[in-house]
Amino acid sequence: MPVIDAHVHLYPPEVNRDPAGWAAAHAEPQWAQMCTRLRKASGRPVQGFPSIESLLRDLDAAGVDRAVLLGWYWENHASCVTQNRFYAECVRAHPDRLAAFASVHPAAGEAAMAELHRARDDGLQGLGELSPHSQGIALADDRFQSVLRLAGDWNWPVNLHVTEPEGRAYPGRVETPLADFYHLAAAFPHVRFILAHWGGRLWRAGGAWPENVWVDTAASPLLYGAGAEIWAAGVSAVGPERVIWGSDYPLVLYPQAAGAETLPGFLAEARAHLTLEVQAGVLGGNAARLLGLG
Repeated sequence: MPVIDAHVHLYPPEVNRDPAGWAAAHAEPQWAQMCTRLRKASGRPVQGFPSIESLLRDLDAAGVDRAVLLGWYWENHASCVTQNRFYAECVRAHPDRLAAFASVHPAAGEAAMAELHRARDDGLQGLGELSPHSQGIALADDRFQSVLRLAGDWNWPVNLHVTEPEGRAYPGRVETPLADFYHLAAAFPHVRFILAHWGGRLWRAGGAWPENVWVDTAASPLLYGAGAEIWAAGVSAVGPERVIWGSDYPLVLYPQAAGAETLPGFLAEARAHLTLEVQAGVLGGNAARLLGLG
């Protein structure tokens, strides 16, 4: 079974050249806060801005066969369009290595819906990473619900950003009440949701686990530590068939460990804390089935 990183971010060359300047010019302060800042303790960047060639080299070096490129919960429709066009180019150039999800700002209304049709025609095959809480659109807003209905009609998975309620404060953090995700899963049973970051440990909110909800492991060492506890708790609560390995590349996952690289380090962490039987699904099989990657 191939190893699939189902939570990877990548940006166009014009963003990589000057991330903070691009964000200021395109009115994306929330993204800038989260992605272009320096860590207080070390003064080092929280993440890199690699090219597509660098991503492929990093995948090869870590032994990762495929990556799913996720968009961002941009504050502006134009930024979503830029991201989607770039991802379409990436997928066309490397269809054997990359799949991609579309970015959308539901408040753009008809323009957002038209953009999703364009993204689908361009070969994108999912939606997210989406965060209505960060984009300032209510869950009950019909524009947001229309986006989810379309995703359900197309059988597109929807990756949603989830903030851990008990997690540390950081620039750009937006609260995402866990009850909202139970509500969405119940209101849209035909939509397959992937809740990022172990779903903020949604299982701690109580209630039966929704059948249409998966979780990914993005940024796990930063949010929950590198020990076995989160892996055991998550697999037990969600079920091994509902956990999808994703790194949050190019986020630096081990800032305190000199020389520890994100992809090989996080893949080794997953293997250390999962049985061989469970690894087959979590490290690739679950994502392949969910996305039809073969």
